[in-house]
Amino acid sequence: MFVDQVKINIKAGNGGNGAVAFRREKFVPNGGPAGGDGGHGGDVIFKVDSGLRTLMDFRYQKKFKAASGSNGMNKQMTGRSAENLVIKVPEGTIVKNTETGKVIGDLVDDQDTLVVAKGGRGGRGNIHFASPKNPAPEIAENGEPGQEISVQLELRLLADVGLLGFPSVGKSTLLSVVTSAKPKIAEYHFTTLVPNLGMVQLDDGRDFVIADIPGLIEGASQGVGLGFEFLRHVERTKVLLHLVDMGGIEESDPFDSYQKINQELQKYDPDLIKRRQIIVPTKMDMPDAKKNLEKFRQALQKSVGDQAVPDIFPISAVTHEGLQPLMRHAADVLEATPDPIKTPEVSDEDSVTYAYEAKKPFTIEKDEDGTWVLAGEKLERLFKMTNTEHDDSLIRFARQMRGMGVDDALRKAGIKNGDSVRILDFTFEFVE
Repeated sequence: MFVDQVKINIKAGNGGNGAVAFRREKFVPNGGPAGGDGGHGGDVIFKVDSGLRTLMDFRYQKKFKAASGSNGMNKQMTGRSAENLVIKVPEGTIVKNTETGKVIGDLVDDQDTLVVAKGGRGGRGNIHFASPKNPAPEIAENGEPGQEISVQLELRLLADVGLLGFPSVGKSTLLSVVTSAKPKIAEYHFTTLVPNLGMVQLDDGRDFVIADIPGLIEGASQGVGLGFEFLRHVERTKVLLHLVDMGGIEESDPFDSYQKINQELQKYDPDLIKRRQIIVPTKMDMPDAKKNLEKFRQALQKSVGDQAVPDIFPISAVTHEGLQPLMRHAADVLEATPDPIKTPEVSDEDSVTYAYEAKKPFTIEKDEDGTWVLAGEKLERLFKMTNTEHDDSLIRFARQMRGMGVDDALRKAGIKNGDSVRILDFTFEFVE
């Protein structure tokens, strides 16, 4: 099964907790704090594997979580940092933030990497909080939470040549003849339900990748039929072979079909219509094919006026007529055509670094039962890094909240002495 679009959830590893410990050795009285730092949590990294051709693996696994760092230990020993989680993806994978729809990265070349979620740093042990006023602090930080994000992966095939045309125009047949690919072929519309890739190898040593992708129909740029999926893949091709059925079996006019396909390209992306096209009249072994081709040439000449007429290479995939000249010309055009691959604009807003400071540090709401609820990324992050098992750590967190202006904001909101305040799943009493 070919899968080219999936949504997955990613969670980087949390940092390890810092330790509260004291040096206790024989003949060393009052040894002081000796709690080590926690290890760094693992990052989540996408890496291109040229051996992959589909996002099929993500169809069965939707959640990925990196390991957390180890906790700090006594004798000032730092916990082990976790290994990064490396997720392999095929060439041509675009990573988008599911919530914002903005592009985080575009993975095109083999071994390209992208850090999608950063692991949290390890919490500091109590050796960092010693001071002349408090030489034996029972304060240690919990590890920083790893970044969590939902992303959408989109695969856009990396092919040099794309086959363009209505269903049943002969794209799959052409691919099967000029390459070793074996696409499913039958005499009905939408035989091709998934993209197929093949390698064309010429006698002169040149080669290129050609893609047969599900056929377009009118309205494809608005998502009608299978064509919308095709249009996403065709963005990366350098040259388009526009196949037009001259067999006369279909009642539609060949030139009208040719125009409709170009109109769909124009609607989807104006840059696609500027892509170099080679017109390929197909099924030239049919009785009325030559007559239909002449009418097509006349209509095409009339439509372009004084402009140059696109290259036309009639073929018959059944008799192999015209195939070698077409493939050689496609190779020549490829060599002369600059790379058109458009790299999606990567949004700075989706940077993998934490952006807590850029947002409102906290919010205040009152629950139905009268409990004041504090929220906000920065405040919640500080709380998660607070070791609630030690009073000194809670006192430090209270000072941090006061410094952020939480106390003053609660008073302005109307809080009274003795009211309950909740942060995540932790509830405490407000005392003046």
